[in-house]
Amino acid sequence: MTPRAAGLASRVVRWQRQHGRHDLPWQQGRDPYSVWLSEIMLQQTQVSTVKAYYARFLERFPDLQSLAAAKEDEVLALWSGLGYYSRARRLHQCARVIAEHHGGVFPGTAAELMTLPGIGRSTAAAIASFCFQERVAILDGNVKRVLTRVLGFAEDLAQPRHEQLLWREAEALLPRDPAQMPAYSQGLMDLGASVCSARQPMCAQCPVQDICVAYLEGDPGRYPVKTRRLARKQVALWLLHASDTQGRIGLVQRPATGIWARLHSLPAFESQEALLAACPQAGAPAARQHAPIRHALTHRELELHVVSVRLRRGMAVPQDGTWFEGAAWRALALPAPVRKFLEAPR
Repeated sequence: MTPRAAGLASRVVRWQRQHGRHDLPWQQGRDPYSVWLSEIMLQQTQVSTVKAYYARFLERFPDLQSLAAAKEDEVLALWSGLGYYSRARRLHQCARVIAEHHGGVFPGTAAELMTLPGIGRSTAAAIASFCFQERVAILDGNVKRVLTRVLGFAEDLAQPRHEQLLWREAEALLPRDPAQMPAYSQGLMDLGASVCSARQPMCAQCPVQDICVAYLEGDPGRYPVKTRRLARKQVALWLLHASDTQGRIGLVQRPATGIWARLHSLPAFESQEALLAACPQAGAPAARQHAPIRHALTHRELELHVVSVRLRRGMAVPQDGTWFEGAAWRALALPAPVRKFLEAPR
C-alpha cells in the first residue's frame, strides 16, 4: 500500500454515506439471504437488469427455506433470460446445503461461506462485510478497477499470483472499525459503478482523486492490466421452430451438460442437413428461414439459424420433444435468444 492510499477507507465511507447508492432493493436491511441473492444475480449482469429479476424471485422465494424446497425447473424458469444458468443451479444447491447442514442459517464468516456451493471469495466477503461487519476485502470487477487505479497497481491480473497480491493490498486498506465495513464495501462498488468507470472516468467527482496514482499519472485507462483475453469458440446451430395447427410450439429439454444444460429449447441441430433429416417438412416452400441470430456465451459465440415450419396435428416433435401451448412454454426456463425469438411479434 502506498502512503498516499492510507486515507482511502475514511474517504470512501464518507463519500458513500453522502453520494453512494442507497435505493437498491437488496440494501433494505442486512439480511444475508437478500444480499447473497443479489450478489449472485449481479455476477456478469447489470444492476438495471437484475432489479426486475430480483423482485420476481423474492416474490416467489421470499426466504431460503422456500428456495431450498423448490424444484430446480421452477428455479430455472424464474431465472430464464438472466443468463449464466449455472449460477441458478448453484444458488439452488447452496440453499439446500444451508437448509440441510446449517439449520437454515447462513454462516457468519467469509471463510465458512466460501465452503458453500457457488460462493467464491468476493461474494463471501460481500455477505460477511455487509451482514456481519467482518473485516474482509471484496474484489469484484468494479473494485479491482478502483483499487488498481488508486494504487497504481500495474501487475498483470491475468496471472493468479498478481491477483493474490492485489487481494493482500485490498486487505491492507480495510477500515479498522468493523462498523464501517458495510459503507466501505458498498462505497468501493458504487465508485466503480458510477464514477471510476472503465471508459471516461469522472475523476473530478472522485473523493480519492488526489491520492489516486492513475489520476496523477494522467492515464486512468491504463488500469487494471489484464493481458489475457477470452477467445470465444464460434458455434453454428440450426433451430427448428415447429408449430402445429393448434398454435403450440415444439420444445425439447436440453441434456444435463453442454450449452443451455437442462433448459427447454427449440430442437437444435449441428447443420441444416441434420435438421432437414429430422424434419423434412422444414425444406418445403412454406417453411421460413430467419436471419441468423448472434448470441455470446462465456466461451462461445453462437450463430443461430432458425427455421419455422407448421406441422400437421398429431405429428411428433423431433428429438422426443413436447408440444407446449403459449402459457405453458412461457413458464419454462428458456435460453434468452430462444425466448426473445418466440416472444417477438410475427
